[in-house]
Amino acid sequence: MSPVDERELSEAVAGAEGPLRIVGGGTRPVGRPVSGEVLSMRGLSGIELYEPGALTIVARAGTPLAEVEAALAAENQRLPFEPMDMRGLLGTRGEPTIGGVVAANASGPRRIQAGACRDSLIGVRFVDGRGTVLKNGGRVMKNVTGYDLVKLLAGSYGTLGVVSEVSFKVLPGIETRACVLLNGLSNGDAVAAMAKALGSPYEVSGAAHTPAGIDGHPVTMLRLEGFSDSVAYRAGKLKELLVAFGDISVETDPERVQAGWTWVRDVETFQGREGDVWRISVKPSDGPGIAARAGGDVLFDWGGGLVWALTAPGSDLRAELGDFAGHATLIRASEETRARLSVFQPEPAPVAALAEGLRRQFDPKGILNPGVMG
Repeated sequence: MSPVDERELSEAVAGAEGPLRIVGGGTRPVGRPVSGEVLSMRGLSGIELYEPGALTIVARAGTPLAEVEAALAAENQRLPFEPMDMRGLLGTRGEPTIGGVVAANASGPRRIQAGACRDSLIGVRFVDGRGTVLKNGGRVMKNVTGYDLVKLLAGSYGTLGVVSEVSFKVLPGIETRACVLLNGLSNGDAVAAMAKALGSPYEVSGAAHTPAGIDGHPVTMLRLEGFSDSVAYRAGKLKELLVAFGDISVETDPERVQAGWTWVRDVETFQGREGDVWRISVKPSDGPGIAARAGGDVLFDWGGGLVWALTAPGSDLRAELGDFAGHATLIRASEETRARLSVFQPEPAPVAALAEGLRRQFDPKGILNPGVMG
């Protein structure tokens, strides 16, 4: 099924006699394999409203992300949360859609400064499991009615409703970028350096560390963005602040800075390599210990609060980690592994009961991406 408007979408869901597998661009098949009739959202495409002066944009869920970003770039504006492109990591094709970004709450390195996708989302329209069209929030930032439900839909992977339209607050474009680089740090020292930088007044918009950069050596990356004089001043101050951590340099070439942060955002270091990929969210100070227990290759983002890990195919990373304060999500693995292991971190019983109650409320027939959150 490929509805072209909200009425057809509502009718398709209301008339469904079995499970529906909701697909946007098909670029991020995270979750357990889902059976059922395909419900493609690509027909619901197009930017409905864009008001640069009001810093808001409204688009149908099937609109390609590239189309949204191009429209914003033409007005020197951007989405705040820097969504990653998962095609290289997952080996998928197609075009990422703005609805898929919302469904996954996709958020890149700038999350430490600008928040996640859900923090920029100000309104949604969606169809619940009964086929009822619902709306929440608004098309402008002043209208925050039902804001919590707007946030709830982000990251629900289509299990609470089929998103048909999304509204975002946007931000002005960036004049200048620079990257402060610290070379040769251990994972523990890198996290300490990132914490010191993020706790400073110098507005760091990205903080990442790899034990093996492009040249094979450890490198810690701190991104600065804004007006050129401000970026230069803050870079100098960060070098002074972090002098005790050793070898420090500043990269100012815009193409190299952009390429470096795309490398982090899209986890290019694991692309095309054999193994399963896990995404581990932890307290930043716990990141080095988690990485050591995970074994294999890792990449730190969000100041150490996000650890990407490459593990042997079919391995159960959670068993290796044991109890820890955080959650591990299986991002890339064979279909057999994704069917055998819980893709998402098992929830505590009270949280699981609450989540199940929400799904029953919004999808009483249990037809929307059933099992995907298992």
